[in-house]
Amino acid sequence: MRSLAQHSDLIIAAVMADIAIVLLAGAVLGRWARHFRQPPVVGEIIAGIALGPSLLGLLPGDLTHRLFPPEARPYLSAVAQVGLLVFMFGIGWEFDKRLLHGRRSAAGAVSLSSIALAFALGVGLATMLYRRHSTINGHPISFTAFALFIGAAMSVTAFPVLARMLTEHRMMTTTVGALALASAAVDDVLAWCLLAVVAAIVTASGPGDLLQIAVMGVLYVAALVLIVRPLMAHLVRRWARDRVQPLLIVVIVSGLFLSSYATTWIGVHAIFGAFAFGFVMPREPFEVLYEGVKRPLDHISLVLLPVFFIVTGLNVDVSALSGRGYLELGGIILVACAGKLVGAAVPGRLFGMPWNEAGTLGLLMNTRGLTGFVILNVGVGLGVLDGQMFTMMVLMALVTTMMTGPLLPNAPARVDELIPLATPETQMADTGSRA
Repeated sequence: MRSLAQHSDLIIAAVMADIAIVLLAGAVLGRWARHFRQPPVVGEIIAGIALGPSLLGLLPGDLTHRLFPPEARPYLSAVAQVGLLVFMFGIGWEFDKRLLHGRRSAAGAVSLSSIALAFALGVGLATMLYRRHSTINGHPISFTAFALFIGAAMSVTAFPVLARMLTEHRMMTTTVGALALASAAVDDVLAWCLLAVVAAIVTASGPGDLLQIAVMGVLYVAALVLIVRPLMAHLVRRWARDRVQPLLIVVIVSGLFLSSYATTWIGVHAIFGAFAFGFVMPREPFEVLYEGVKRPLDHISLVLLPVFFIVTGLNVDVSALSGRGYLELGGIILVACAGKLVGAAVPGRLFGMPWNEAGTLGLLMNTRGLTGFVILNVGVGLGVLDGQMFTMMVLMALVTTMMTGPLLPNAPARVDELIPLATPETQMADTGSRA
């Protein structure tokens, strides 16, 4: 009979083997996805779903549970969380106000319109879906929480995958590409703020608790802006003149984890702390920080983030969907596409775009990518989405991401030489490859 220490060693060994399986499967399917004009993240997501009960679990021998035993899954979740927090820090760091130069009004209108319409349609759809998904393991779900999370998941646009697609389709400096990228940048910030509010509402036990979370959240943001940002600017000037000193990397990584702990303690999810810390990070000197901080952290995310996909995939069971479930899935995809396509195309047309470019803008804003999966995992963690609803929403995020690449034009429609992108194309290509 194995000792407790031997059993613990076997669990750790299983986690290491699981990570190797995830990385190899993600790499193979990521390369396969490129042949179908898809970003690598699509292949990695499909790998995560395939290794779960949707495909591998259907084969004889209960292979999913053998490869990913229940005892190993908490460790995999911890690894996935680290990769996710590093990724969220990068998302916050990538926001560049120069993207909005010359297109602030248009980007704001497109972003607000697409978020508002998608959110409203999502809440409306939730009223029809709620009755069949109102309980999880016998515990009732608040309609408010359910509707808010459905609306938030419908509202998001994945900034990194959008940047990657624009680079591959040579649309970075086109009018529609530049506006889509700027709108997606605004959309990201607004969507995470919206999700933070939704998470606070869900986790609060009452009006008093919600008020406490709100006050502490305001104090947290004030501390970031008034204390952390000046302090980080001082450390960057001191430790990143010609190259990044190792101590600065230690401080940054410690800061993003402490910020994540702070938002968790306040009552909102850890991802908001990582995102907010990245948002207040200095961007200059750009080349030094990008090579010394951002790129190494991207490499960490490259290794750890695929584990997030398998953790997600283990909760996705397509085989459990019934005929009614597939009808609901069709409705979810239809509403998701309508909210973003119409919500982005109409203001694009009002700002002078031809209908074909306005339609392309809506198609680009309909890309949800990894950002959608993050929101859905937050919903599962807070007990808002049941297994079938989570599966359908994950498939919606995957479909809306996969449909974008094949439908984009092969060549730039029109080049806007008056408003070039301020952010280097190489940066966008690198950041976009992750999601």
